[in-house]
Amino acid sequence: MIEVIIDSIRVSLMSQHRVVVLKDMSRERYLPIWIGPCEAEAITVKLQEMPAARPLTHDLLRSVISELGGRVVHILISDLRQDVYYARIVVEVAGEQIEVDSRPSDAIALAVRVSVPIFVADSVMDKAGREPDEDIEKEAAGDSLRGEKIDEKRLSAFADFVDTLDLDDLEDSEE
Repeated sequence: MIEVIIDSIRVSLMSQHRVVVLKDMSRERYLPIWIGPCEAEAITVKLQEMPAARPLTHDLLRSVISELGGRVVHILISDLRQDVYYARIVVEVAGEQIEVDSRPSDAIALAVRVSVPIFVADSVMDKAGREPDEDIEKEAAGDSLRGEKIDEKRLSAFADFVDTLDLDDLEDSEE
């Protein structure tokens, strides 16, 4: 198991979905997981210590576990099948550990409320973990600064658009 922290929650510009980005604590590796806006809000509310007028669902879950004599030990992003992540909430009750099936987003929202570690199975991180590739980023930045390797095919659509603009009309409207 690999211990991770929440690196960030990002908003998709193409949809209402969010991405929670988990960072491997032992090396520069990240695991992005798509989550819904409600789950992202539940995680963010707690991380930013924003007060809620009434308990949210994950606060209720925390209270129920506690009232029944349980204690959340940790959560585990346990599997990735057909682009769907699976998680387990590990709860200790009467000295015995019980694993409860969960969506990763709900497990993470609970983990931030009870301040327990978040783990990712090695197999999941191996399948979906991402490492920043500094060499590629440096090469791309250097090429764009030098004007080298410009993909003219990609730029042709933009050039065609600019060629269709009637700039004479623009000058007339400014007067």
